[in-house]
Amino acid sequence: MYQYEYPHPAVTTDAVIFTIRDCRLQVLLIQRGQDPQKGDWAFPGGFIEIDEDLDAAVRRELREETGLTGIKLRQFRAFGAPKRDPRERIITVAYLALVAAEDLRPQAADDAVAVAWFDLGDLPVLAFDHAELLAEGYSHLCSRLCAADLTPHFLPSEFTADDLANLYAVVWRRNVDAGELLTRLQLCGEVEVADGGAHSEPGGHTLYRAVPPGKQVPA
Repeated sequence: MYQYEYPHPAVTTDAVIFTIRDCRLQVLLIQRGQDPQKGDWAFPGGFIEIDEDLDAAVRRELREETGLTGIKLRQFRAFGAPKRDPRERIITVAYLALVAAEDLRPQAADDAVAVAWFDLGDLPVLAFDHAELLAEGYSHLCSRLCAADLTPHFLPSEFTADDLANLYAVVWRRNVDAGELLTRLQLCGEVEVADGGAHSEPGGHTLYRAVPPGKQVPA
């Protein structure tokens, strides 16, 4: 219907999905069943349809390639290097999520021949520029991680400072001082003492709870 005298790019979406399993940070990848880079691993994603919203496109591609639905994805960046894809000029809009893997049963379908969780320290070679997508997604996850993101799937509703620090250490992939982290999160209004400070576990450690993002008020 529409004709242009100049070339214009195509648009795709990709889903960078992290989880915590066995005290390790992992990411979900699909194995490509078609060229280019057939057999290589990549993030679930694909081309948007002409009348499709970006958010709808990433949910559809995730469902078609992995069978997963109901995941809360948030857009974190667009990637548009001119030669990032050998097929044509393609810009991708990347989405991010942190999920509980035990609640999910991914199954490869559509043009994905396999789907699997991989440790960040033991990744296959990634297709296209997906190593850059992963690095940017991981950086975004670390910088935006909120205590409420870790409950209820990775922490009980009430937890100790050490419980919280251990999970942050898994995500940040380095040692974390529990006291310093707790002070920082309390100042940001992300964490509060459970039951007004009267509730402690048998060992005498104070229990805390995460404050939902909409209710966070800096101390």
